[in-house]
Amino acid sequence: MTTNVPPEAPLDCPLCPRLVQFRKDNAVKYPEFHNAPVESFGDENARLLIVGLAPGLKGANQTGRPFTGDFAGDLLYATLEKAGFTRGTYAGHAGDGLDLEDVMITNAVRCVPPENKPVGAEANACRPFLTSRIAALSRLKALLCLGKISHDNTLRALGQRVAAMKFAHQAAQDFGIEGRNLRIFDSYHCSRYNTNTGRLTEEMFEAVFADIRKYLDG
Repeated sequence: MTTNVPPEAPLDCPLCPRLVQFRKDNAVKYPEFHNAPVESFGDENARLLIVGLAPGLKGANQTGRPFTGDFAGDLLYATLEKAGFTRGTYAGHAGDGLDLEDVMITNAVRCVPPENKPVGAEANACRPFLTSRIAALSRLKALLCLGKISHDNTLRALGQRVAAMKFAHQAAQDFGIEGRNLRIFDSYHCSRYNTNTGRLTEEMFEAVFADIRKYLDG
């Protein structure tokens, strides 16, 4: 899990040609947007790291903060507040004054992809940033993966085989990695599609955080 790569991608990251071009195209269409890799957000002493898939075009890509400005963020931050991981009030923009306590949020892919779908090569290129982000959190005890792609990329970032843990909502498994004991939790992604179709309800999402809170506080 050791890497010489920094935990955050440079704002002009050149690694993925398709994503670079998409950033440039969006800078023309939406010049007021962030349109750059989105840095992780939260507590540098966090015991919990939440790993999403990638920034949303008019969410994090617009605001420059993970899960901020779209429905997924509305649900995630409301649930974090209920679980006691926030200070201040989430208002859907990066200047709302919200702080996170004991948690950090990041993405497996740091740039917005077309149609919200990064390809495998892009996930591979961005994975060293995730590995470094995990390594930099010295008090880390738990990771929450939002969706299967996040789950697979997190396992690979930890040097584990994807077959070592099957993705399933509210699943959890312990891993001993380079002298650290980490527990990985899974949830369906908190997207509007998943909530509209009933695949993920607020109660289901809150139950995952109840499991995490019990683990951290136990």
